[in-house]
Amino acid sequence: MTHVAPHPLAAQLVESAVRLGADEADALIASGTALDVSVRKAETESIERSDSLQAGLRVIVGGRQATVAMSDVSDDAARTELVERAIAMARVTPEDPHAGLPAAASRPASRVSLPLSDATIPSTETLGEWAAAAEEAALAVSGITNSEGGHAGAAETSVTLSASDGFNAAYRRTQHSLAVSVVAGTGTGMERDYDHSSAVRQADLADPAEVGRRAGTRTVARLQPRKAPSAQVPVVFEPRVGAGMLSLLARAISGTAVARGTTFLKDRMGSRLFPEGITVTDDPLRPFGHRSRPFDGEGVAVASRLVVDDGVLQTWLLDSRSARKLDLASTGSAARAPGGVPEPGPSNLFLAAGSVTPEELLSDIRDGFYVTEMLGMSFNLVTGDYSRGATGYWIENGEKTHPVSEVTVAGNLADMFRNLTPADDLAFRTGIDSPTLRIDGMTVAGL
Repeated sequence: MTHVAPHPLAAQLVESAVRLGADEADALIASGTALDVSVRKAETESIERSDSLQAGLRVIVGGRQATVAMSDVSDDAARTELVERAIAMARVTPEDPHAGLPAAASRPASRVSLPLSDATIPSTETLGEWAAAAEEAALAVSGITNSEGGHAGAAETSVTLSASDGFNAAYRRTQHSLAVSVVAGTGTGMERDYDHSSAVRQADLADPAEVGRRAGTRTVARLQPRKAPSAQVPVVFEPRVGAGMLSLLARAISGTAVARGTTFLKDRMGSRLFPEGITVTDDPLRPFGHRSRPFDGEGVAVASRLVVDDGVLQTWLLDSRSARKLDLASTGSAARAPGGVPEPGPSNLFLAAGSVTPEELLSDIRDGFYVTEMLGMSFNLVTGDYSRGATGYWIENGEKTHPVSEVTVAGNLADMFRNLTPADDLAFRTGIDSPTLRIDGMTVAGL
């Protein structure tokens, strides 16, 4: 279940902060257990378990804000030191007229019932079986010569947020993961690739043997890569790399960047960014979503939002501070670690599926590039200029042909958005998800 009793430490820290001179305060407590098992060549390499509790306190004193965090909260002296340090820091920081708790009206009107967890997480024995099965299936693929190992993990985390205006709530979430990486070929002709699966609940995790088969098949397909010609051609991004386009969109519509004027989309609210029919949604209330939550990092109510509707930009991603700077209301988009200040960011962000299959998306491409992995990053948020190393397959007459490596793909994100076409294969894998994407007119730099 989502709901758990709030950790009492959060309210205690807030009460102490107000008593010692803070005008406003909130505290974030994250506690939980994480398990991880690594296997290589059928031998267990490591078994790890970590039990953690992190406490973060934010105080506002005379319009000045500071945050501190600690993991040793075992005694009263440590907690008092944490509060005193936060207040002392706030008193010497520059005044920020936009800092502060969210407006009272932005708090959830009622408790949100949102499934975010399994009742328990798997044992290390079960995780070891998953990792071994995935590696075994990968090694069974003809052409695989070595293994970098299989890994399986599980975690449960409880999050409590308490504020001086009376907000006090908590939720629990679980996470499961599985990955395997293998090598094909020998000597200078070796290639590596991987596959993975992650899910909030165990039932949604991919079958370990299927993850292993995919990893092996992907790796063998990369053998004997060629160079690609330099040209301006359609570039097709498979889903696990196409999602990176949405991550860049999220950065470009962050309220922090908009308020500072440091994004190429700062004046584009209400204007067309994508072709007609393109929809991008941010949905923090998706059941068992990777980034779902009943409230945001400040305790603001959350709701599903159309970020892009029929190709038109509809909203920024705003926390309370950036919303005040822009004279707008928070969109419930604050993200926060215990030791950090709230910053706007996406929850479950996804681009809706299109109406054509991935094969149909490629069918009319005479020459093009199909990207399966991205390397490095050069992205200018102010101008939208984009350039990344990539590997994948050359497309000829609508078909993926030979593997390609040591290629750079480049363009301007505004142009890329305008020339984007999605396939119909959207699947929710990570929390930022897209179907296969085709972008016409990108520059490929190869030979």
